[in-house]
Order: sequence, then structure tokens, then C-alpha cells
Amino acid sequence: MSSLLEVKNLKVHFPVKPGLFSRVHEFVKAVDDVSFSIEPGETLGLVGESGCGKTTLGRAIVRLVEPTSGSVLLNGEDITRMSGSELRARRRKFQMIFQDPYGSLNPRMTVEQIVGEALDIHQLTDSKSARQKRIAELLNAVGLDTVYAQRYPHEFSGGQRQRIGIARALAVEPELIICDEPVSALDVSVQAQIINLLQDLQQQRGIAYLFIAHDLAVIEHISRRVMVMYLGKIVETAEAKALIRTPQHPYTQALISAIPEVDPETKRKRIILPGDVPSPIHPPSGCPFHPRCPIAEARCKTDVPPLREISSSHRAACHLAKQY
Repeated sequence: MSSLLEVKNLKVHFPVKPGLFSRVHEFVKAVDDVSFSIEPGETLGLVGESGCGKTTLGRAIVRLVEPTSGSVLLNGEDITRMSGSELRARRRKFQMIFQDPYGSLNPRMTVEQIVGEALDIHQLTDSKSARQKRIAELLNAVGLDTVYAQRYPHEFSGGQRQRIGIARALAVEPELIICDEPVSALDVSVQAQIINLLQDLQQQRGIAYLFIAHDLAVIEHISRRVMVMYLGKIVETAEAKALIRTPQHPYTQALISAIPEVDPETKRKRIILPGDVPSPIHPPSGCPFHPRCPIAEARCKTDVPPLREISSSHRAACHLAKQY
């Protein structure tokens, strides 16, 4: 099976200017040489601390942020090379669900206008009645009554607003949806409802997801494969269950140790990482994690570890990771 999405050596570096008219001397390396692929109908999880570059990566894939270099291939076509008109035509194939259900909807537009806007832009309906019927279908698909069509975003709860955002993304029948922490701003009970909705829609429509989150428990539940990101780089990738069961990178081990245990009899040793995440302007030499790593050796400070194979479907960027 050929990949739906292929990201190759993607970099997003933001220039830093000390003053308005100053020259650029430094760059924030938000995304630094990231490569991965997503198969049709698959959910790939992306996890990491706040500020590690997850959201920037998601936005760069859909060209809301312009990549510095690298390529993003959707069905073999490089999105990064497309002009405005070409990109606009391809946007039907990929959509994004945003983290903030309060800020991602236009407060001056009704639900019908929000969901119907994409139908109008891509000319997907040929009459007013067909447009209204399609909007009703989309609202029903995400569990909202059609009587809500004439209401405004402020009249809804956070979970309902996120459902509206999902309906908007579904309007153009995309093959890929970038989910940028879509449940982090919601209550726990509502989080489960939205995740179940996304899984149901995937089964019905065959949509692929890049699911971005900082909560590994959520990522494990919804994803088939998981990537762990640290300081703009992918440091580990594996099948979801294998990653939780046998994490190889010390950073992943620390993230997993923070997952609360359901069974009070089971006690997981908590790993507390010293210090803060280094600046992406001046990342550490060698392994970017070595200043905080509890098992770092001398070579970790000088040699950049490649993302190497640990098993057939497990890769880790750590000199000390062992094959199994």
C-alpha cells in the first residue's frame, strides 16, 4: 500500500531579529529535519511537551506555516511546491481541527455559514436545497441536531463547538485530517465523546489522522503508531502498544512514567527530568536531550544519534537504545 502522506526532511526555522531593522543572525528551529509517512485510514499519534514543535509541524503540513525546506507529499504530489490556486484546489484532500474550540470558529457566523463556507468555496453543491441537505447530513454525522444550524458559536458548549469544527472539516470529504490537540481544552468526559466520534468517522469514511497531543494515554487509545517529538526532532516512533510497553528513549520513558495508573496496586516509578527544555535557538550539541538525560554518556554530548531501528517497527534516536 502506498502512503497517503509522506513528509521528508521537513524543517521550519523562524528568523529571530533583535530589532525591527536588524539583520537575522539566529533562527528558532521549531521543526528540524522530520520525516514520516501516514497510510490511508491510519491514525498516527504525535506526542511531546508544550513547545516541542508539534503544532508547528501540523501547520506546516497544511501550509498554514511555510516550511523552510523539505517536502510534504500527499498522494505523491508535493504540497510545498504548489502555488496558491493549486494549493486551494488540493485543500479538499486535507483539513485541520484546531485545539481551541472557542477561538477557531467565527463568532459572527451561524453554524450553517461556518459549515457551508467550505461547500461554497469548493462549489460542492449546485442548489440551495442541496446545500442545506448537505449541512444537515454533516451536523447529524457529528451528533448535532439540525435545529442548531441558525445558532452562533457562543450558544454552544466546548464539546459542541469542537463537533462544529469537525463538521466543517468533514464538509469537503478529506482524506487526511490534522487534529491539533482537539480534546485538550475539553472536560475529561467530553474528551472521550470527541475521541469516540473521531474513531467512528474514521471507520465510516476511511479518513487518516495525524493526532497531536501531549497526553500519552489519549494517544495510545486512538493511534496505531506513535511518534515522540523533542525540541523539533522525532526521537522515537513505534506501534502504540510497543511504545508504552517497551519505550527505548529516556525521554519517552519519562513521559510514560507520568501516565496515571488505573490500578492502585500497580506502581510505576516516576521519572523526574531535571532542568527545562533547552532553547530551540541554541539547541545542545550532540543529542538534544542529553542535558536532561539520567543515563547520558560522554558521546551523547558530541554525537547526534540517528533515528535507528530497534525492531522491525520501532525506531529510537538514542545511542544507548538496545535492539529487541
